[in-house]
Amino acid sequence: MVIYTGPCDIFTVMNNFQLSGNLIDILQQEIYPATLHIENGRIRRIERSAGPYEQYLLPGFVDAHVHIESSMLTPAEFARLAVVHGTVGTISDPHEIANVLGVPGVIYMMENGLQTPFKSYFGAPSCVPATSFETAGATVDVKDVADLLQLPQVKYLSEMMNFPGVLHKDQEVMAKIAVAKAAGKPVDGHAPGLRGEAAQQYIAAGISTDHECFTIEEALEKLQYGMHILIREGSAARNFDALIPLLHDHPEKIMFCSDDKHPDSLVEGHINLLVRRALALGIDLFKVLRAACVNPVLHYKMDVGLLREGDPADFVVVDNTTEFNVLSTYINGIQVAAAGKTLINSVKAGIVNNFDCRRQTPEDFRIPVDGDAQTAVVQVIEALDGQLITNRISATLPVKDGALYSDPSQDVLKLAVVNRYQPAPAALGFIRNFGFTKGAVASSVAHDSHNIIAVGVDDESLCAAVNAVIRERGGISVVNGDEVQVLPLPVAGLMSQLDGYVVAERYSALDKAAKELGSELGAPFMTLSFMALLVIPHLKLSDKGLFDGDGFGFVSIF
Repeated sequence: MVIYTGPCDIFTVMNNFQLSGNLIDILQQEIYPATLHIENGRIRRIERSAGPYEQYLLPGFVDAHVHIESSMLTPAEFARLAVVHGTVGTISDPHEIANVLGVPGVIYMMENGLQTPFKSYFGAPSCVPATSFETAGATVDVKDVADLLQLPQVKYLSEMMNFPGVLHKDQEVMAKIAVAKAAGKPVDGHAPGLRGEAAQQYIAAGISTDHECFTIEEALEKLQYGMHILIREGSAARNFDALIPLLHDHPEKIMFCSDDKHPDSLVEGHINLLVRRALALGIDLFKVLRAACVNPVLHYKMDVGLLREGDPADFVVVDNTTEFNVLSTYINGIQVAAAGKTLINSVKAGIVNNFDCRRQTPEDFRIPVDGDAQTAVVQVIEALDGQLITNRISATLPVKDGALYSDPSQDVLKLAVVNRYQPAPAALGFIRNFGFTKGAVASSVAHDSHNIIAVGVDDESLCAAVNAVIRERGGISVVNGDEVQVLPLPVAGLMSQLDGYVVAERYSALDKAAKELGSELGAPFMTLSFMALLVIPHLKLSDKGLFDGDGFGFVSIF
């Protein structure tokens, strides 16, 4: 047996490594007692044995679409936590760090991930910047994409969020799709709500997946047109309940993913939780495991074993076939987790960043109103718990001393986005459903360009929260009166260089503090991070202004 003790340490090796259990053969849809004979990280032989055993062996779980940066952990730290839950690999879209640092950021993620046995595979970001209506820190062009696609760790072209560009055959968009096809690698999609002829045209361009379906009708239509559908259950966007019935009739076309998962959620569980929930709904075991273990490996041509002779020894040991409690996890024959504990040591991460932002003053968050009106009607973003889409509503807000104010009695609070890459005026708007009755929160995790986003009851609190993030050159913060709490995220303003379990504990404390301001959102910081994501309808706020995701242009706050 090989136990992983760190990239620079010596392995403990026992020759003739064998392990017995009830083997779950997903591809053959059979469970039988077996002994695995493992040599040099691969399964040399599978021997049927007497059994039965008290434990089960199955291929490891794969997250079919995740932005590791959203966990606030580096890839190596993400791996340390994920293996505890039986995850052996990820298909990761690094466009978060790419929007901050470009190709060097993508390379940073790959190099960091290689410091553990975990199988972190990445995409070549297709939309950096995501739109021209926001300020990003870098650009990834067609040549960059082509170069990245030649790397063995890069398995696909990342989600093509610019679906209007596909529909209108934008030259650069089509060129990026073409180089992916030439490299023989799939293209991921991102087209929430796209239906009918437009969806057919989008898929026909070569788009193979979508993780943004939020109704089963939309997903069924896209399946009909040949797409693979990813059932997403993250910290903010949760589509499992709506889409899981698809698995009954389309097991070969469904995968599980988290998309964006905060560190406290990752400590609790990963793809294993979706397996457990699906089984509890009465879905066939082999159909569930096909989505969790097999389909991503086949679709993205991952070098991840599926418990076949000659495969890499990537597998999980569980106690039963209902709860799927993970007893241990193996990658390339290396035991990386056992008894609920990670066996991968922390890897010291280097710090890379792109941050040039001046400190703010409360006056920077003032919204002036012409004339002597006592109130003003404004457009308001309505955040929806568990969804990335927003509603567009209106509210009548008080005007004092010629400026607009938040109105906590209506749960309408001021929202701000501050350019982190260069000095510029803050963009301001209003939002409902954060529920704060006091204070403010801020974050430099703000999809997709990752400027600083903040929501608060008053300008002084907003200013304090934003400045706490600026002081650390990235992070999340909570302001409650004179008390300021902050979790620094110095790696690209997105990730911590600390131990993943420490980050999870500190994040949980800030999440609790945000909820103590009055929020009833399940994940206030995750929800906040998507309020600047312009490619998801209906109303969002970029660092350049209030944005209409349907008309795809800026609109007045009034």
